[in-house]
Formats: sequence, structure tokens, C-alpha cells
Amino acid sequence: MRIISTKEIGASALNRFFLSRWGSPRIVSVSGVYYGAELDGFLALNEEGAIVGLCTYVMYGEDCEVITIDSVEENQGIGTALLRRAEQEACANGCRCMRLITTNDNLHALGFYQKRGYRLVEVFPYAVDRARAIKPEIPLVADNGIPIRDEILLRKDIHEEETEP
Repeated sequence: MRIISTKEIGASALNRFFLSRWGSPRIVSVSGVYYGAELDGFLALNEEGAIVGLCTYVMYGEDCEVITIDSVEENQGIGTALLRRAEQEACANGCRCMRLITTNDNLHALGFYQKRGYRLVEVFPYAVDRARAIKPEIPLVADNGIPIRDEILLRKDIHEEETEP
């Protein structure tokens, strides 16, 4: 696996990835509306050069917010490597805190982030209902049968020694 900056790949490839994984290149959350191909981030590529993971983020002040993180192949260390790389980049740019938002149905992600030092800090009830007004393709119910309604903010304080490779 090789990790590269999203700046090293064309917007059309990123848009195709977002379309296949998110249903649209537009990402909507309580923190804003984003266009995936315009975000900074990192890609994980396999030996053949195919995208097997993507992490995008925005930095503001001392905070870095992960906007998307995707791993095409689960339990291969792809998500962990991408998240760690984003944390390193955030530290290098003076950030002290990582933030990310996920939905109430995403139990796998909630476990993944907590195992990597993220803490649940805030719940935004009905946030997905408001997001659906902008992006109606967001499903009402997840594959696991849980209604998708709320967003959850997770946070991790970062320090350089914790994000070293």
C-alpha cells in the first residue's frame, strides 16, 4: 500500500470515488457542505495503483476536521494508516485537535475511532434530517437496520509524539 496526497490525482478520479462510495461528490454534515475533490487529503493505493482508501480533511486554527474516511478493504490497516497520516499532517501544520463527525448508525466507525483515541463529545439530534434537505440521496435507514438520524462529534487531542510513524 502506498499513501499519496489527493493533489497527486485528478479531480475526476476523486469524484468517481465519492460517487461510488458516498452517492455524490458532495458531503453534507452539521459542520458544512463540502465537495470531495476540493478537499485536502490522502489516498491509499494498492500495488496496481487502484484507490483502496481515502481520507479528506479541513484545517482551521488549531483544529483539523476529518471530513471523510473510506477503506475499500476492511481490516487491512488502510483506515488506520490514512487517519494517522492526517494526524501527522495536522500536527505539522500546528493543529492540536482532530475532530470528526459520523452518524448514529455507523457502529463500526464509532468503535474504530474510539480504539484510536477519539472521544464522543457531542450529539447533534436530527442533523441527518437537515442534511437530507440538501442531499436527498442520504438513506433513511442503514444496511444494519438502524434509522440514520443524528450526527456524533468525536475529538482527539494530538501531540507530535503520538502521531509519529
